[in-house]
Amino acid sequence: MMKKLIRLSGRLVLWFMILSIGGVLLFKFLPVIATPLMAIRSVESLSRGESPKIAYEWVPYDEISDHLKRAVIASEDQRFYSHRGFDRIEIGKALQENKTRKKARGASTISQQTAKNLFLWPRSSWFRKGLEAWFTLLIELCWSKERILEVYLNIMETGNRIFGAEAVAQNHFNTTAGKLTPQQSALIAATLPNPILYSSRQPGPYIKKRQAQILRQMHTIHLGDDPGKKE
Repeated sequence: MMKKLIRLSGRLVLWFMILSIGGVLLFKFLPVIATPLMAIRSVESLSRGESPKIAYEWVPYDEISDHLKRAVIASEDQRFYSHRGFDRIEIGKALQENKTRKKARGASTISQQTAKNLFLWPRSSWFRKGLEAWFTLLIELCWSKERILEVYLNIMETGNRIFGAEAVAQNHFNTTAGKLTPQQSALIAATLPNPILYSSRQPGPYIKKRQAQILRQMHTIHLGDDPGKKE
């Protein structure tokens, strides 16, 4: 009996590795149609008697404003181009600060958030964190930084049933992802920790303060694998 369980466990692990690697390789080239969080938000809306419709439209990397790319990196992961999926400096800071903080501070990188948003679910647990680390390693190994950023900007939650740069640009600013201004981009980035609670369309004092901080930091962000590269 024990041998059968061991063999079954081994096969399950093997199939998981094959399918996860295959999925990462597939999404290296194909646009993302939907994510687990989009499905969750649709079900939540149905349970409240609301329309389950999601605002989402995939756009290529070159059709997303560089201002938004800089704003998101400035806000979420300033060492995006220099780490390999995990920011040891931010992890160290978080561990130290969490000794005295009531609410734990996270240190997730854009790569980790992309892995979670694309393949997993939002509720945190050690099991999900382990899967998140596995998928983060895979996408860092198989994808370019440009592709990671492209997928993240397309599938990030940016409002109530709104996902990605194009949808938030159309719904909140009546424009397209490619025409977002620095101010608009910084507003979107400022809401990313909780885009359901905070709105880039109707920003309150806290979000406006975060917007100003992000606008200042955006000037230090250079796009490309070389952190010092100038365009």
